[in-house]
Amino acid sequence: MKNNEAFVGLAGLGYWGNNLLRNFNELGVLRVACDSSNLVLTEKAKLFPGVKFCASFDELIVDSQVKAIAISTPTVTHYELAKKALLAGKDVFVEKPLSLTVLEGTDLIKIAEKANKVLMVGHILQYHPAIVKLKAIIQAGELGKIRYIYSNRLNIGKLRTEENILWSFAPHDISVILMLLEEEPVRVHAFGGDYINAGVNDVTLTELEFANGVKGHVFVSWLHPFKEQKLIVVGSKNMAVFDDMSEEKLFLYPHTIEWKEGKIPVAQKVEYQAIQFETGEPLKLELKHFVECVASRAKPRTDGEEGLRVLKILENAEKACENSPGSIWPVGSVSYFKHESAFVDDGAVIGKGSKIWHFSHVLKNTKIGRNCILGQNVVVGPDVTIGDKCKIQNNVSIYKGVILDDEVFCGPSCVFTNVYNPRAFIERKNEFCLTLVKRGATIGANATIICGVTIGRYALIGAGAVVKTDVPDYGIVVGVPAILKGWACQCGVTLPRIKKVVLICPSCKAEYKLLKNVLKPVLNKSK
Repeated sequence: MKNNEAFVGLAGLGYWGNNLLRNFNELGVLRVACDSSNLVLTEKAKLFPGVKFCASFDELIVDSQVKAIAISTPTVTHYELAKKALLAGKDVFVEKPLSLTVLEGTDLIKIAEKANKVLMVGHILQYHPAIVKLKAIIQAGELGKIRYIYSNRLNIGKLRTEENILWSFAPHDISVILMLLEEEPVRVHAFGGDYINAGVNDVTLTELEFANGVKGHVFVSWLHPFKEQKLIVVGSKNMAVFDDMSEEKLFLYPHTIEWKEGKIPVAQKVEYQAIQFETGEPLKLELKHFVECVASRAKPRTDGEEGLRVLKILENAEKACENSPGSIWPVGSVSYFKHESAFVDDGAVIGKGSKIWHFSHVLKNTKIGRNCILGQNVVVGPDVTIGDKCKIQNNVSIYKGVILDDEVFCGPSCVFTNVYNPRAFIERKNEFCLTLVKRGATIGANATIICGVTIGRYALIGAGAVVKTDVPDYGIVVGVPAILKGWACQCGVTLPRIKKVVLICPSCKAEYKLLKNVLKPVLNKSK
């Protein structure tokens, strides 16, 4: 691309999207921005006359001069929009978190790799000059051996209903901790509280334990009397503090511990030292890095793999929060039942409480979540990922390239493929197409899922159907080839049309809105 060419499309002009709008525009690379609010578009068009504005994400997709798309929309939309952009041949910058599940994040990474596209996650603190300096201090050994690292991200402000505090605040600090320590934790422990909206945590505390003995915590809350954003690294020689709310930002505390009479530890406090570092707006530095990666085809500092590491911790922490306080989820827990006629290869990981029945086989490098049931004569793997609470009925084979999210039901003898044009005499293991079955979906008996499709959340595939295209969330598809015939409630009951856009489940009374053939649940604000 030419110098100063406007090639970036921006999706979402809310609170944070407005900051991306300003910075991309100042970098001279913003071509078009979109938002669903006409009022917002009118206001921004007056402030940024050199930028094209539109109301449809599809306009970014079809614009041949848009080479890269930045996504700053609600987290629940990150996966679908990023996938659509990558499949359209665009490089993608997506604000944190990368997606809402590890399975979705894995899918985006594979799509980006296959298309040779840049995928970058907006973990802004890794581009903060003070954090960059802190990393250099640690690498230089000025803190000595790292013993403990923790962060507080607290505020009283905007309360979310679509995502909890863990997913909203914690990604920043988890990303930085992983970057500073250069490894992933072996154990995650967390608990939280939902005081405003039932089921949506307002406060969480996540504890991390690393193989090298380092421990830490991430404390986040939007029910705090004042704003605080601090990260503290405790070393054997010195302690460092990053305080994003202070003017100087980075401090070194050279406190020491002396032993009185050889057996009583006494802290020797000294004055802190403010650490100097190069200045610069973190967001602009982050977006400049993205622009440079698009131009040079370099790997971003916070690429999809880095985003996936953060997602893994978020998922483990959320699972811990959903259970009784104090429960600890070790990575790779393998407490499960296996029938004596079943086989589990070395390298496979089976989650706690899962059951593997007669004549089934789990191949190497396969990961099966907690409380899953694999019926008779089931084959899974190699290199397959299955979420928690899945039920796979008799005579089902799940091959490499197929990913099941949590609570997926696979009916008896349903079929997954992983190659479009198989030949017995041609090796096509490098041509496997990714198939993603999202949370709560049901696949009927003897249905066939052609590789490369995504089956949406709580979708229902009829018995004997042949699925060749993506299935939307809550969609009911039947036939050969399968076509959309209606909509299913999360509880599995078919939804009747009550009003033009409102559907109400006759069983559980859950409400949904149908707009432009997209069904979404209506949140109960009274909860």
